[in-house]
Order: sequence, then structure tokens, then C-alpha cells
Amino acid sequence: MLQLNYSGFSLETGTDEAGRGCLAGPVTAAAIILPKDFENTILNDSKQLSEKTRALLKPIIEEQSLCFSVTHLFPDEIDEINILNASMKGMQECILKLSQVPEYIIVDGNRALNAKLGLKNTIGKQFSSAEIELLKSIPNTSIVKGDAKFLSIAAASVLAKTYRDEYMDQIHEEFPMYNWKKNKGYPTKEHREAIRKYGTTKYHRMSFRLLPDQLALEF
Repeated sequence: MLQLNYSGFSLETGTDEAGRGCLAGPVTAAAIILPKDFENTILNDSKQLSEKTRALLKPIIEEQSLCFSVTHLFPDEIDEINILNASMKGMQECILKLSQVPEYIIVDGNRALNAKLGLKNTIGKQFSSAEIELLKSIPNTSIVKGDAKFLSIAAASVLAKTYRDEYMDQIHEEFPMYNWKKNKGYPTKEHREAIRKYGTTKYHRMSFRLLPDQLALEF
């Protein structure tokens, strides 16, 4: 059973991201603060849940949370600052968007949330010095496989995954030949064959190895 709290602070935020390994679409982050009496026996790492279960949990998580936020970072920004920095920046942006300032942050993974702040990006949000200082001031701990250990990180993973999937379903209508409604932009054989046949779109991450043989791509 997943634990509710790591730090002992009431306003503990869990944060996670989805879509890091995709060839197209945004990387999506979420952050959430759950109440001290929150309980849910179904909630788990979003990758361990079916699409139907994630859809069922999403409104429950949102309604019962003290606050939550979700952020998309799009391919042009991912290409500029790289996917690892984009994933961390997305979670940082989510923290800043919360309606309550966290007392403590737990993040899925092995990299501290404030490991890199104030990137010299020209695309997307640029942090002010006050925002950077705020992020630095909040203690945080990274937890490997935290989305399978703590409810708040699991809840953030569900929100990140469901919001990203909804976005991919929308852009599928614009470019149905890539079947993003099914593969969500991940590097499936079907997706890569579509890239080989139709080329790339504005939603593809051009810094990624889109095909095993890059020479097969026509821009």
C-alpha cells in the first residue's frame, strides 16, 4: 500500500512527469498536495494502471486534492533545453503554479527538483529571480520509483499521464496518419513507419532519433 507522507509536513507536494520517451508531443508534468486524510486503495503508478482506471481516478484526485497543477512543455522547448531539463522544468513550473506554497516536495526519480534552475531558454517560461529563490527555498527529496511508493507522486503521475493523453488525442485529429490516439507519440513500430512514410510534423521532437536510420527522413 502506498504511503501518504514522506516528510511529516502537512503541505507536502508530490510531482511527476509523463511523455519523456516520446517522439512527438509535449512532456507533461503535474504537482499535487493531498489532504492529511486522503485515502485511495486503487491509486498507483500510472504505468501500472489501465487507461480506464486512470480516467476514473482523475476527477477523484482533482476533487479531493488541496491543490494541483499541470504543465505541458512542447517540442520546440524540449529541443532547445533537452528532454531531461524539460522534464525537471515542467515539474518546477507546476510547483510555482500551485495555489498553496509547499512546505516540502517529493519528486519521482533520482535528481533533485532544484538541481538546475534559471536555464537560459528562449522558448517557454523564463523564471524570475524571485521564482528561482522560492524553488531553492523548498526542501525536496527525489525518490526512485516514488510513483509506486507515495500517493502524492502517484496522483501526480496519473494527472500528468491523463492530461498528456488527452492532448495527444486532440492532435491526432490533425495528423491521424501517425495514430497518436493509440501510441500517444511513443516510438512504436507503427509510429516510426508513419514518420518514414509521411515525414515529420510540428509536434515531433527534432532533437530525438526519430528513425533508426536518420537518412531516411525527408524534411
